[in-house]
Amino acid sequence: MAANDERFPVITEAALAELRSKIGQRIARPVVWLTECNQDAIRHYAHGIGDDNPLWNDPEYGGGTRYGGSIAPPSILYAMSPMNAFQGLPGIHAMYAGSDWTWHKPMRAGDTIRNETYLKELVERETRFSGRSIQQILHYDFFNQHGDKVAECEQWAFRTERDTAREKGTKYKHFKSAKVYTDAEIDRITEAYNNEYVRGRDTLYWEDVRLGQELPSILKGPMTITGFISFVQGWGGIFIRAHKLAYKLFKSAPASAIRNDRNIPDVPERVHWEEALATRVGAPAPYDYGPERISWMSHIMTNWIGDDGWLYRLKANIRRHNPEGDLLTITGRVTDLFERDGAGHVVVALRAENQDGELSCEGQAEAILPRKPK
Repeated sequence: MAANDERFPVITEAALAELRSKIGQRIARPVVWLTECNQDAIRHYAHGIGDDNPLWNDPEYGGGTRYGGSIAPPSILYAMSPMNAFQGLPGIHAMYAGSDWTWHKPMRAGDTIRNETYLKELVERETRFSGRSIQQILHYDFFNQHGDKVAECEQWAFRTERDTAREKGTKYKHFKSAKVYTDAEIDRITEAYNNEYVRGRDTLYWEDVRLGQELPSILKGPMTITGFISFVQGWGGIFIRAHKLAYKLFKSAPASAIRNDRNIPDVPERVHWEEALATRVGAPAPYDYGPERISWMSHIMTNWIGDDGWLYRLKANIRRHNPEGDLLTITGRVTDLFERDGAGHVVVALRAENQDGELSCEGQAEAILPRKPK
């Protein structure tokens, strides 16, 4: 049978019941990409999301901040989350859809991080992407080598039937072909990147923030396969294996082997760089990673709050794929200001839209800012 004639598995009640029986159970033998925030890991992750903030990338700079050294960008914990957490329902695609993060402590260069993760809930949904979907929600707690909880979060994905998404999904029914950029447009994008605002040591005080205030926007893209692979270098990939290790994976998890047009078993993760498989699962073209999109939402926040602010919470939902060629503009607007235990909190509504004004991701962040000296 030709690879493109193969039918993918469907969601069965038996497989769903088996997965539901695991609710509340911790993930055994979690597979993670990073366990330590060493300087290389921090830099690789920051570069993978296109973030050149010296607080993450320059140890000498970090030594002059209140942290006394480099710290990791908040979203590095995606690379410390179990890559095998969205398990169960073999052969059913896991479409990452959102997360709700709370950060308690910085992750310093040299810290080691462990996690405790369990399946929290399964919710049946009806979606435009694939019709019937199962929303799989997991809870994560992260601890450093001292036993301090540095963060906690919930992450969720929609488990979708690949053939159903391709044949019956309506989300991308009117998808436009990838944009071709003019030289003038590339020049404007280059200028915007050159002028990206990074507050750094210029302290933002809570008293100086106003309701309705707009954050300096940032760009992401235009999307390329190179950019998607750059993220994987920092984040890791659940299925990406080479040679012997790939075939050991296929033996232990047969549904992870999807044959390509040469009849060679290969991984489902290639939807992010292979047009043929991306369209077979119902996506419009090769596309970016879900955790990558939400990391960009944290990027605009850390640019704005500077070295002396603290990103406390970020909840974001993914609304569409960002296929190759898309250019995102990420914006933020202050929606609330309040005091808690003497600290100044600011709430920001975040939004990411592509070049056609289509909503890609939206969220809400909460940051803690220093108070002006009295």
